[in-house]
Amino acid sequence: MAAIEREKTVAMILAGGQGERLSVLSRQRAKPAVMFAGKYRIIDFALSNCVNSGIYDVAVLTQYRPHSLNDHIGHGRPWDLDRATGGVHVLQPYLGRARSDWYRGTADAIYHNLFYVQEARATDVLILSGDHVYAMDYRPMLARHRELKADVTVAVQPVPWDDANRFGVMTTDDEDRVIDFDEKPAQPRSNLASMGVYIFRAEVLLDVFRRPESDRSMIDFGHEVIPFLISDGNVFAHRFGAYWRDVGTLQSYWEANMEQLADVPGLNLYDPDWRIHTRSEERPPTKIMDGSRVSRSLLSNGCIIIRGSVEHSVLSPGVVVHEGAVVRDSIIMTDTVIGPGAVIERCIVDKIARIGAGVRLGVGDDFSPNWLEPSRLNTGLTLVGRGASVPANVRAGRNVLIAPDVRETDFESLEIISGETIDPNVPVWS
Repeated sequence: MAAIEREKTVAMILAGGQGERLSVLSRQRAKPAVMFAGKYRIIDFALSNCVNSGIYDVAVLTQYRPHSLNDHIGHGRPWDLDRATGGVHVLQPYLGRARSDWYRGTADAIYHNLFYVQEARATDVLILSGDHVYAMDYRPMLARHRELKADVTVAVQPVPWDDANRFGVMTTDDEDRVIDFDEKPAQPRSNLASMGVYIFRAEVLLDVFRRPESDRSMIDFGHEVIPFLISDGNVFAHRFGAYWRDVGTLQSYWEANMEQLADVPGLNLYDPDWRIHTRSEERPPTKIMDGSRVSRSLLSNGCIIIRGSVEHSVLSPGVVVHEGAVVRDSIIMTDTVIGPGAVIERCIVDKIARIGAGVRLGVGDDFSPNWLEPSRLNTGLTLVGRGASVPANVRAGRNVLIAPDVRETDFESLEIISGETIDPNVPVWS
C-alpha cells in the first residue's frame, strides 16, 4: 500500500516512562531503551513501524533517564530519519517558560509539545507508546480514520480477561464506535484493550488543550482525554489482529523474548518486507567452539560460546559463555560473562554482569516472592542488575534480585534463598 500523500501525518512517541514494573532493568534507563530479542531496543518497533508505514516526521518525547535512549536514537540514521525535512526529533521537558514542568502524564507530555504539531502543519497526529513490541502498518488505520472523519481512532486488541485490568479497555457498538472506556479498571467490563496507538485529527487534539482548564485536567489520555471525547460520539476503534505485546512487567518481558524462539513466532523479525531497524554495534561474528551446544536460541554478534551450553535463551551482543556453563530459558544482555560451570536458569541478566565459576542462579522449587519487590518478582524469575559481579559458587533460588553494580564482597553468604535481595543499599531481610 502506497503512503497516503494528500494529508500530512506526524508521529509522537511517548518514551518518557520510568517503567518501575521492570525493576532494575529500568533503574538506569528509560523502559523503551531496554534490550529486546538480543540486538534491539523496545523503541525500535515504534520507530520502524513509522518509517515502514511511510511516516517520516517523528518526535520522541523523553523524560526519565533519557541518556541511553538519546544515544541510541542519535540522528535517526538506522531508521532513515536523518533528514533535512522531517526526520526524528528527541524532545525533552524543559523549565524556564511559562507553565512548564515535568510531564505529569501521557496527555500532559503531548500538551507541552503541541508546537511540534503546529510547526509541522499536520492534519493528523499518530500518538504511540514507546514500550510495546509489535509490527504494524499504520496506513490502513489512518485510511479508515479519514474515511470515517473520526476525531480519534484507537487501535485495540482483545486480551485475556485476567490481564484486562492492566490496560485501558473499551466497549464498542456494532460500527466500532467507542461508547465506553475504562483505564486499568479493577473489575473490567470488557477485554478489548487499547494498544496505546491513537490517531487524532490535529484540530481536535489542539482544541482539547485550548480549553481554559485543560493544562490542569487533561493529564492522561486514558483517564481524561479519551473519555472526554467519547461524549461527542466520534471516537472509533481499529481492531488489530496480529502480534502485539505490552512488555511492561518482568514476566511479560521475559515471555515476549521467549516467544521469539518459536519455529514461526507471531512477530517475525526475519520478514524482509517489514524490517525492524536498530542501531547496531560493529561486532565480530558469533563464535561457537567445538564441544558447545546451542539449541533454539538467539545469539547476537560478538557472542562466544566456549564449550558451554545455551538452551532456549536470548543472548545480546558480546556475551561470553565459558566451558561447562549452561544458560537455559534466560535473557543475557550485552557483554555479560558467564563463568565456567555456572548454571543460569530462568534468569534475566543485565549488561556487563560477571557471573562467577560454579554459580547456580534460579534453582529449586521455592517460588516465594521477592521480599523487596513482591509485586514485580513473583513468577520464578531471578534478576541480575547491570554491572553486578556474582562470586564463584553462589547458589541462588528463584525470585532473587541482585542489584546493579553489586560487588562480590556484598555477598555475605554463598546460599541465597528464594525471594532474597542482594543490595548493599537495602537493609538485610530478617
